[in-house]
Amino acid sequence: MSVKAFELVPAVERDLLMGDKARINIECIECCGKHLYVGTNDCFIHHFLLVEITSSKGKASFSAQKLLHKYLGLKKPVIELRAASALERLIVLCEGIVFLVDMVTLETVPSAAGGGAKIRGVAAFCINENPINGDPFCVEIGVLSTKRRTVQIYRVYEDRVQLVRELTTPEQPCAVSLDGYFLCLALTTQYIILNYNTGASQDLFPYNSEERRPIVKRIGKEEFLLAAPGGLGMFASAEGVSQRAPVNWSESVIGAAVCFPYVVALDECFITVHSMLDQQLKQTLSFRDGHILQDFEGKVILASTKAVYVLVPLPLERQIQDLLTNHRVEEALILTEGAQRNIPKDKFQNLHKRILQQAGFIQFSQLQFLEAKEHFRRGQLDVRELISLYPLLLPASSSFTRCHPPLHEFADLNHLAQGDQEKVLRCKKFLISYLGEVNKLTLICTDRCSSLTCCVSHLHTQVRSTEVVNGCREDVDTALLKLFAEQDHESLLDLLASDNSCVLTDSIPWLEKYHKYFALGLLYHYNGQDSAALQLWIQVVDGDLQDSTRSDLYEYIVDFLCSSSNLDIVWKYADWALRKDPNIGVHIFTKRPASKGQLDLNPDDVITYLGKHNQALLLYLEHLVLDRKIQKEKFHTNLAVLYLERVMSLLSESRRDEKQLTTAREKLQALLRESSLYRVQFILGKLENCEQLLLERATLHGKLEEHDKALHILVHNLRDFPSAEAFCLWASSGRDSAYQQELFHLLLGEYLDGSPGKAQTATAGVGSGELEMAAVDLLNRHGEVFDAVRVLRMLPEGWSLQLLRPFLGRAVRASMHACRTSKIALGLARSENLQLLHDRLKECKKPIFVSEKKGCHLCHNTFSEPSVVCLPGGVPVHTHCVAQRVRDSPTKRQLTNSSNHT
Repeated sequence: MSVKAFELVPAVERDLLMGDKARINIECIECCGKHLYVGTNDCFIHHFLLVEITSSKGKASFSAQKLLHKYLGLKKPVIELRAASALERLIVLCEGIVFLVDMVTLETVPSAAGGGAKIRGVAAFCINENPINGDPFCVEIGVLSTKRRTVQIYRVYEDRVQLVRELTTPEQPCAVSLDGYFLCLALTTQYIILNYNTGASQDLFPYNSEERRPIVKRIGKEEFLLAAPGGLGMFASAEGVSQRAPVNWSESVIGAAVCFPYVVALDECFITVHSMLDQQLKQTLSFRDGHILQDFEGKVILASTKAVYVLVPLPLERQIQDLLTNHRVEEALILTEGAQRNIPKDKFQNLHKRILQQAGFIQFSQLQFLEAKEHFRRGQLDVRELISLYPLLLPASSSFTRCHPPLHEFADLNHLAQGDQEKVLRCKKFLISYLGEVNKLTLICTDRCSSLTCCVSHLHTQVRSTEVVNGCREDVDTALLKLFAEQDHESLLDLLASDNSCVLTDSIPWLEKYHKYFALGLLYHYNGQDSAALQLWIQVVDGDLQDSTRSDLYEYIVDFLCSSSNLDIVWKYADWALRKDPNIGVHIFTKRPASKGQLDLNPDDVITYLGKHNQALLLYLEHLVLDRKIQKEKFHTNLAVLYLERVMSLLSESRRDEKQLTTAREKLQALLRESSLYRVQFILGKLENCEQLLLERATLHGKLEEHDKALHILVHNLRDFPSAEAFCLWASSGRDSAYQQELFHLLLGEYLDGSPGKAQTATAGVGSGELEMAAVDLLNRHGEVFDAVRVLRMLPEGWSLQLLRPFLGRAVRASMHACRTSKIALGLARSENLQLLHDRLKECKKPIFVSEKKGCHLCHNTFSEPSVVCLPGGVPVHTHCVAQRVRDSPTKRQLTNSSNHT
């Protein structure tokens, strides 16, 4: 498919060039700025001023004004013209002679004294456009000899030429191009690269110059374009390698030029334009009788034998837009990226982004979503451009307006899909996928989730923090919310539970439309409207509104109130939660987290509030007493009363639930045993006439240190001997062994003697034999606690010692163990004392060394006699110094010398 890259515009018409002279033909052309020079077959040079004119519609044309023409005085055609603007000279090749002509007057430049301005025997020459010589007033040229297999390098000055280097070639050269030190030569049968500085050569590929005209064209630094066999245009670097793929042009190409990024070729009938970027044919122009094609400073000029034309390149932006209009996305992008070096950096970046965005929308319309996504990402598309295609997704308050000129031709998604709902769904799926890619997250879709919802998981906080949505979070988040609600996806909750910028007024009707009341409550909460959120959720729990998002919404409300820092909200809605389920509702108060930023509830206020919710009050008091371990008499007493009332309530029921009753009594008994803060007498008063709670009464008597009453109840009323033993252990916990021994003796006495005044009742109910066995079991199990002598005095004389054998054995062992233990302790104490005495004796007998070189620690004078006093630590001092120190001491301390030896 063609692209209009150039327009063929006439520059110099036939009449202006030759008038009525029919036999005059154009042989060569040269252009320097606005100046055009034409060499003809009658040995004339024509000088034209070429002015480009651009119409209001952007169409280019040329106005040519003939300034001068000059006959060179020779008989043959002018073969070659080259301008050296720095020297104001034209380098002319005519009749095998290279000479200089003034660019203004077209007069031949005379030879300078001592030198010459002509080179003879020349077949062809070229100018080095990348000269190594740094002289700005010197032009370097490469010259091919007509008769010798040589290449000569000359330096051309204003009025003379100078031979620099001459190199021999293996074959007769017929075409040459020069860049730096590198000569690209077309020989008779091949192309070669020759370094005239080092003489090194590199063969390129074979070519028969007799079959077709060779082309050697410099296209850039150390890079050349060559006409190769098979109708190929080959690129070759100075190293002899090709860095670009060849272009496929005509077998009969007679000329080539480069206007980046295009290669223009001329054959007998056509002008072809190939891209250097992808090597594809882009344009073909019909042009007959053409025989010259050259580029001059980015301007492509060609000529027939009678007229001169200019190939005017269309602006790259127009070419790119034409490609996009024809949906040739890849070619447009290749052209854009290839034109980077010809466009200022800032302008290119903006152009490149826009082209990528346009390309993305074209591929989006063709459902090529992967490619579109990549172009949008690289083009940094404002996501609202894409969202705006989807009706009603942008909030009504959005200030977004589409890019102008527009990036696409669609009004909205319905216009694009033309009623195809499947296409609409696929486009929505692409929107989700694209937003996910913006945040560089990977979407994994299974066959089951190939529908629209398969990509919704990408929309939770994926693009809302990226540069693409910087400054437009409200628009993006609101669009995400609407899409999530429409698709009934769980990511809606993730969006609303996180930091978001959803527009409340725009989101409310959308969430209500799809019955997303829980999500709407979250949005209310995020916007600081907790009361509105709770009212909405309560309606859902009560069945007034339908929303199946959360089956545990009641528990969620309780947790919400539990963590709320607004106490007014807590007091307002806690009553509803407690009426709904007091066991869960009380969590509002019992599971409230303790934090510095959250106000704590006063337990007294909570207890007052829970006064009409007995079960909740009970649970809350358990929380205070058992979990938080608050040591406050009122809380412990209230909890005990509630436990007691619960037990009595269960006892009063005609059809008891024994399991509940057992659990309730265990809680009451545990509190009565473990707590020491409740009002014992108050609780005991409530149990005075309750014969069914004797175990609890016994515990209370134990709290009052009325152990005889407690044990009497346990032994004679309840006949619960294990509980009696457990009572003794409980009542004596944390006390000394004597206290525990006293309790066990008291229990043994109850077993042996019974309670005075109630012995007959006990005997009638239990039997003396049962009490005796209980006493024997007690002694045998806890023999180490009892005083054996005292027990033997208490036991009836008629008891068999065989019954007490375990007790007596344990008692004897315990007595022997105690005796031996005391002996061991005494021995250890004596040993320790002996060791201390030994250590003291060693210190006392330790020698003290005194000499005339040693000084007294008190007066610092040396010793003159062996009589000294030793201070603690073995420090010797004079006896008179110690005496003086004792006399001067306010306390008159007596210093005892533990070592009376010298």
